[in-house]
Amino acid sequence: MPVYLRRHIMMKGEYARLLLSGKKRATVRLGKVIPKYDEVIIHSWGRPIAKARIVNVVHKKVRELTDEDAIKDGFKSREELINELKNVYGNVSPDDLVTIIELDIVQRFDKLIPEDPYLGLKPADIGRLALRYLRGKMEEDDLKILEELAKGKSIRKLAKELTGSPLNRGKIRKVLRKALRLLVREGILRVESREAGK
Repeated sequence: MPVYLRRHIMMKGEYARLLLSGKKRATVRLGKVIPKYDEVIIHSWGRPIAKARIVNVVHKKVRELTDEDAIKDGFKSREELINELKNVYGNVSPDDLVTIIELDIVQRFDKLIPEDPYLGLKPADIGRLALRYLRGKMEEDDLKILEELAKGKSIRKLAKELTGSPLNRGKIRKVLRKALRLLVREGILRVESREAGK
């Protein structure tokens, strides 16, 4: 039975460090995992750390794993990778299916742009992060706007749908800025400049 990967990938801290350093370019998951989107947000240490593009997905059996697969996932050898799969998933047999998801970091969230009104993030990403971390901390109307943005709708198109005119984008931008302030205040996003979170 396949598992569908949505917009978010959770990763242990040690693997997240390897990913951010470039030593890890893939994640191997037990079972048949099918990504629903080309871009995902990687989470570790209780917060988002990066946005990545899925560049390749390969399904194979555990016995077919190679040293090259292991190195892509940040391990030294096939044996080390298989031992870690057993560590994480328990009993893993040679005939079990695994999915190798190759990733390319598009944006690191520890390198945000304080001078940019949205810290260098796209409205869709702000929406996705807010929906993941701020439910119960934002009003229902704001969450509905963020849900539409998370689906990839533009500020202009959403303003036209909500107000009848694409020129009335202020309400949408206000919700985005509010969500960003909360994400920074809650420590979900970190910026070096104090001005960015205000």
